[in-house]
Amino acid sequence: MPALPVPRHDPHASVEVLYADAALLVAVKPSGLLSVPGKGDDKQDCLIARLQDDWPGARIVHRLDRDTSGLLVVARDADVHRELSRQFHDREVEKSYVALVLGSPQEDSGEIDLPLRYDPPTKPRHVVDHELGQPSLTSWRVLARDEGFTRVALTPHTGRSHQLRVHMLALGHPLLGDSLYAPPEAAPVGSRLCLHAETLGFVHPVHGGRVRFTRPAPF
Repeated sequence: MPALPVPRHDPHASVEVLYADAALLVAVKPSGLLSVPGKGDDKQDCLIARLQDDWPGARIVHRLDRDTSGLLVVARDADVHRELSRQFHDREVEKSYVALVLGSPQEDSGEIDLPLRYDPPTKPRHVVDHELGQPSLTSWRVLARDEGFTRVALTPHTGRSHQLRVHMLALGHPLLGDSLYAPPEAAPVGSRLCLHAETLGFVHPVHGGRVRFTRPAPF
């Protein structure tokens, strides 16, 4: 197999704020940085803590996995937080991701409709479970094919933990750099997960206009 383009992650990379106004922030989370604090003194550094240094009222609305990079919207007060949370709950938010996956899918696009659940014996992994899993739907589309890997666009229609990672694994094409789900040759030690939240669109809670932000994947 040819060498795969799996970059290293840098959790100490600075958090870029792509947009800021009196109501909200749109930030770019680096791979390797938590969205919110975890358990333990060594897991207090996170995106929301860094943002609160400059914007004390900042409130997290949604999260990305630690190893996923990309766009997050952050509310600056309780009313904005409530409205943005409603839009996410009601699936009114546009979200799209870019990923590198192992191998080459036979088709150019498709949907993966497989129920998922958390699997305590293999924590923090999630698995497909047709009896106990929660409904989960992902659309995917090939962007480019290369030797040994493929660049794909992913659109989650539900928001399950590890949804994109487990769905692409079920399709037979795990994400490069995925230490939980990919084989060792596709996830060398110290590599980053090749998954990036590239596009985020929603209705601005104050002026009511539709806004859309894009930050291309860094891989």
